[in-house]
Amino acid sequence: MPDSDPTAPDGSPSAGGLELTVVVPTFNERANVRRLISLVEAALGDIRWQVIFVDDNSPDGTAAEVKAVAAVDTRVQCLHRVGRRGLAGAVIEGVMASAAPFVAVMDGDLQHDESLLPDMLRALRDGGADLAVGSRYCGEAGADASALGARREAGSRLANWLGRKVLRADLTDPMSGFFMVRRSAVEAVAPRLSTSGFKVLFDIVASQETPLKIVELPYTFRAREAGDSKLDNGVVVQYLGLLVAKLSQDVISPRFLMFAMVGASGVVVHLLILRGLLPLGFSWAQTLAAVGAMTSNYLINNAVTYRDRRLKGLKLITGYIKFCVLCSVPLAANVAVATVVFERGPAWWVAGLAGAVVAAAWNYVTTSRAVW
Repeated sequence: MPDSDPTAPDGSPSAGGLELTVVVPTFNERANVRRLISLVEAALGDIRWQVIFVDDNSPDGTAAEVKAVAAVDTRVQCLHRVGRRGLAGAVIEGVMASAAPFVAVMDGDLQHDESLLPDMLRALRDGGADLAVGSRYCGEAGADASALGARREAGSRLANWLGRKVLRADLTDPMSGFFMVRRSAVEAVAPRLSTSGFKVLFDIVASQETPLKIVELPYTFRAREAGDSKLDNGVVVQYLGLLVAKLSQDVISPRFLMFAMVGASGVVVHLLILRGLLPLGFSWAQTLAAVGAMTSNYLINNAVTYRDRRLKGLKLITGYIKFCVLCSVPLAANVAVATVVFERGPAWWVAGLAGAVVAAAWNYVTTSRAVW
């Protein structure tokens, strides 16, 4: 029987085979689905394409809308994720579900210019590039990112500057969410990619053992037409964690770094409570401070570190109980170590810090497995 593989040995599409997959991660983008499909169809013309919407169980029914279109258009697919969230993880799953040699990633909010897709494909197919990035900051057409708003544009430029320092790559927009890449380049590093956070392009480039051949194409970032922005302070923390992880050559995971940063904030909470309750006696004050810090750590970790597994409602309460039970195991050692140190004469804050450090490693290992 003839070989049914739609790609040639060199990775280029054979006659009649699927050439391009467009991956669109979505959350509450129902109003944009049909419009986006129409725009992609008009832009790609006779290119053999498909679009995979990866939806994180949007409450507005985005997945249902995609499936309604997919029922009559085989080029449209829906990956409906339940129990997990996050743009990076959605992009990775979409790419890994593709059989096309080239994969584009774009948002579902209509802010990316789909008319750039054919130029991206030509750069990869004919120009031999591995990655084509839609840049908001190169060329005259990409110089205006005002659709972001002043605060977000300033933050985006700072994030890009930090990203370039870490990557040491000639990219004007390493934080771009609009790019096209050879599927094989993502598959080669998929086990090392972080599924949390939003900056998947940065992660893909930073994780390569051999530098990719990259081209940037300018485009104008459009204003959002519908849906909700996914950028918040938690994303900023996740991005900082990713930067440090890449600087450590992935020895330290981004999630552990976020957990550690939250733990550092818990130390501040701990010391503030301890200072305020010292009149009760050091042991009592240390115990209540540990509980206060534990509560603060749980709530912040749930909102930031484990945002893709965020607990809500009854699960938030039961998760807190589990968290407290697990963290209470080293609590006795926390209090004992701090008391011994305090009785030997150092300042109260040195004693409190010593006790807090004792419990840190245990808390991360156990709670990451049992609570989230």
